[in-house]
Amino acid sequence: MYYSTAYRSPLGLITLACDGDSLVGLWLERQKYHGNTIPETMTEKDDMPVFGIVKKWLDRYFAGEKPSVSELPLAPIGGDFRQDVWKILCKIPYGELVTYGDIAKKMALKMDKKSMSSRAVGGAVGHNPISIIIPCHRVVGSNGSLTGYAGGIDVKTKLLKLEGADLSSFFIPG
Repeated sequence: MYYSTAYRSPLGLITLACDGDSLVGLWLERQKYHGNTIPETMTEKDDMPVFGIVKKWLDRYFAGEKPSVSELPLAPIGGDFRQDVWKILCKIPYGELVTYGDIAKKMALKMDKKSMSSRAVGGAVGHNPISIIIPCHRVVGSNGSLTGYAGGIDVKTKLLKLEGADLSSFFIPG
C-alpha cells in the first residue's frame, strides 16, 4: 500500500508519498510526472511516522539548514539506470552544481562504457520522484543553462538561491 500527505512549503503545496516505511515520492504542486512512479492508488494518511521525519527534514531545509539525504529512509521507484543516476544526485553537495555531462561520465564509468548520453541522464534526472531531497535541482546544462527541472525553472532557481549557489554565470533558457 502507498500513502500520501500534504506539506505546506515556501514553494507551495508538496505531496509526500510513502510505502509505510520509506519515502517513495515528493512532488510540488503542478510538477511534471506528479505521482507517476506509484503503481497504485495512494491513500491519504497524515500520521505515518516517515511523514513526520520528512516534514521535519523539510522544515530544516527551508530554514536554511543543510540536512543530509542520508537522514531519511528513501525508496524511489524506478529501473536500475534511474536508480543509479538518483544515487549520484544524492552525492551532490548542498549548494553545488554539476552538469548532465558530469553525471553521464560517471554513469559511463559505472557501466564500463566509453561514453553515455547526457539525454539519457537528463531523462532519469527529470523523472526523479523525490524532488528537493534527491537534489535534481543541482544539475545544470554544460552551456550554463539552468535547464531541466520538472517543478519549473523558477522553483529550481529559488532552491539554488536558498542553498547559496552562485548563479551569476548561468542563464534561464528562452
